[in-house]
Amino acid sequence: MTMNDEQRITNKLIVALDVSTAKEARTAVSELKDLGVGFKIGLQLFVAEGGGFVRELTESGERVFLDLKFHDIPNTVAAAAVEAAGLGVWMFNLHAAGGSEMMERTASAVREICAREQLRQPKIIGVTVLTSSNRESLREVGIENEVLSQVVNLAKLTESCGLDGVVASPLEIAAIRETVGKDFLIVTPGIRPESAIAGDDQKRVLTTAQAVRAGADYLVVGRPILRAENRRRAAENILAEIESVNV
Repeated sequence: MTMNDEQRITNKLIVALDVSTAKEARTAVSELKDLGVGFKIGLQLFVAEGGGFVRELTESGERVFLDLKFHDIPNTVAAAAVEAAGLGVWMFNLHAAGGSEMMERTASAVREICAREQLRQPKIIGVTVLTSSNRESLREVGIENEVLSQVVNLAKLTESCGLDGVVASPLEIAAIRETVGKDFLIVTPGIRPESAIAGDDQKRVLTTAQAVRAGADYLVVGRPILRAENRRRAAENILAEIESVNV
């Protein structure tokens, strides 16, 4: 069994490090040390601190999900993805709406560099529809599909392009599971523990237990942990919710 397989079985929680400085992020990582969670670095922290901080975490043994949602011409995204692999990230994402050429070229470039440089190959996942979006948001940009239909269509496309999975709201997990392979990863933001089911700017949310029952592989949680008085206890409570579900 590979390290990624072991991690997938033992822990579904990814903590979003949505903070402004490496100092704040290091504090959060230190407080959650040894819980076996992954850490998501998104645009805010990456723009503030750059790839050096990503490498700092990966070299210390942390699982890093680089959440930059690449979306550009195929050559540009493939080149950026190669750099992400070089940073040692465990997983990164790109927008599935970028199309098949972009996704296929990216997957091929990452496989090639990892084989040549003997790097651990990161998981590549496609973003379907952001959890802050709804039908009105899609219509504003000329997409007439219902949210669920758009998500499922992009999940199918992502799988056909050889990616490892998708990012989707918990409300679409069941529909995705019905249309893609069982080993296809589903990473779900928009997760709120039972004690904090407030939506904030996330429009399509579920509780931790609901998402696990629906078939999520990884749950991304930020504010309910980062804003908690005791972050470690908040994370432990979410882990307990996950473990309580008999899937």
